[in-house]
Amino acid sequence: MLRNKQLAAWLDEMKTLCQPDALVLCSGDDREYNEMWSLLLDRGVAKRLNEDRRPNSYLVRSDPADVARVESRTFICSEAERDAGPNNNWVEPTAMRATLNGLFSGCMRGRIMYVIPFSMGPVGSPIAHIGVELTDSPYVVANMHIMTRVGQEVLDALGETGDFVPCIHSVGAPLDSGDEDVPWPCNPNNLHIVHFPASREIWSFGSGYGGNALLGKKCFALRIASVIARDEGWLAEHMLILKITNPEGISRYIAGAFPSACGKTNLAMLIPTIPGWQVETIGDDICWMKFGDDGQLHAINPEAGFFGVAPGTSMDSNPNAMLSMTDNCIFTNVAETDDGDVWWEGMTKTPPAHLTDWQGRDWTPDSDEPAAHPNARFTVAAAQCPVIADEWEDLAGVPISAILFGGRRSTVVPLVNEARSWQQGVFFGAIMSSEKTAAASGKIGELRRDPMAMLPFCGYNMADYWGHWINIGRGDGAHDGDHDGDHDGDHKGTKTGLKLPRIYYVNWFRKNATGKYAWPGFGENSRVLKWIFERCEGVGEAIDTPIGNLPAIDALDVSGLRLDPNGVAALLSVEIDGWLEEIPLIEGHFASYGEPVPTALHQELNWLKQRLLEAKQEAG
Repeated sequence: MLRNKQLAAWLDEMKTLCQPDALVLCSGDDREYNEMWSLLLDRGVAKRLNEDRRPNSYLVRSDPADVARVESRTFICSEAERDAGPNNNWVEPTAMRATLNGLFSGCMRGRIMYVIPFSMGPVGSPIAHIGVELTDSPYVVANMHIMTRVGQEVLDALGETGDFVPCIHSVGAPLDSGDEDVPWPCNPNNLHIVHFPASREIWSFGSGYGGNALLGKKCFALRIASVIARDEGWLAEHMLILKITNPEGISRYIAGAFPSACGKTNLAMLIPTIPGWQVETIGDDICWMKFGDDGQLHAINPEAGFFGVAPGTSMDSNPNAMLSMTDNCIFTNVAETDDGDVWWEGMTKTPPAHLTDWQGRDWTPDSDEPAAHPNARFTVAAAQCPVIADEWEDLAGVPISAILFGGRRSTVVPLVNEARSWQQGVFFGAIMSSEKTAAASGKIGELRRDPMAMLPFCGYNMADYWGHWINIGRGDGAHDGDHDGDHDGDHKGTKTGLKLPRIYYVNWFRKNATGKYAWPGFGENSRVLKWIFERCEGVGEAIDTPIGNLPAIDALDVSGLRLDPNGVAALLSVEIDGWLEEIPLIEGHFASYGEPVPTALHQELNWLKQRLLEAKQEAG
């Protein structure tokens, strides 16, 4: 019997609507996990991998029509369209509820409704929040076992009166008497991933895959949590969290936001190349930050596992990720080797002579299509990561010293740039971009703006989200977004006692005149982290420039690297003309969000333009 009356009433309502054959309250234990795999194996959608090569691991092949998040079918149903903003698909809530009631009516006939009580974050943490997902998918249950904390401990923490985020999911494929089930049931023609920010609800219909179905992930951890964070005065971010320790044993914690294909997971599990330095992982994807009594932002990784993109992951690019998935792992839409193991593009320099591809077909290196789907995934417990930090589940979280924003830019943006203030740092995050096409030397390519790497994941108007960030720096919980900020570089909040993280804009992808990457990246990025660490310690040298504080040439440790001194200087240079060319693009970016853009960001843009013009004039 459920003690929480709100949960019991909602569950009765959803049972009546969805009409499942039975209901199972999930325990989160090994017996239940193994039972889910028995069901999936019997259905023919899953295969147990070679026990000697990949113990207790499974391969799953989805329907080819259900392979990734579908942003065009993802909706934010706020009361007013303005609150959803131009960054979201909006539908009026009453109209959407009518649509969903039609879709969900009888959607679980012939299936079991699994009730998954889960905690985002360590159970009992003041930064954690509880959700309950109802689903008719054993695959979802198995993945939620790894990605969240599931079971009675969560219900105990919820108690009789605790709040939770209600999440209802269905593959949208009811079974009438005599119907034969398919290996991967889904309903892609009626796909809906819907969020109601006011009531904190998530409804997902038609997909069994990834962030469409594992509702604790992007749906709760970012879209709904970002709204809760706005209302309560904290931050829910699409960020990694890492711990960096210097040779003297001093540790600091850094969060970082990077769009896809910008090395986020690699950085979270980085192996430093500089002697005596160590990097450990707190989280690879989501970061929730709340102010502690010490005035610092403390962060938790609200997830319990990694749901990573497999293609491109290798012992060269990310050995710690590879070592994390040696056993107890779920692989979805990867290729299978002839000896019952897994493979994907980029895993080895030379592909095997024969594979079974992600659709179950014979594959050889001469095949026209990739062996693994480009969005193929691995699901594995974070605790299996060989560099997971001891404190990754500390209830109080870890204090954040620095926040990184980064994109993929071949020109203009330097290797690393420190914001003079919190406000300028928010400006950096708001203008984050990556090139969609290769940029000609000295010219700006076609840019895709992805502010704070949150464009697909912010649960409300992105301009109001920027205002919330500005107000976090004030520490007063107001949401007018018009704070002028300061430019003294001390990164202290305007409210007494706040110690705000320093903010950095990084770019591992600068190219030289020959079109080759000017920075080696991967483990060498530890050299940039070292300078950031030293800045947080108050010892790293920086030069004041029109765009922010750049490392002094001698301050960046490039010992042992065969880099031309001129190349290092170029990595840390200010391309005045390039930045001036970008000013109108940033103006257009802000204009696309209209009036809600905070005055503070317009001020930062004006100050940047003014400083650049002054520098250009001084240069003659």
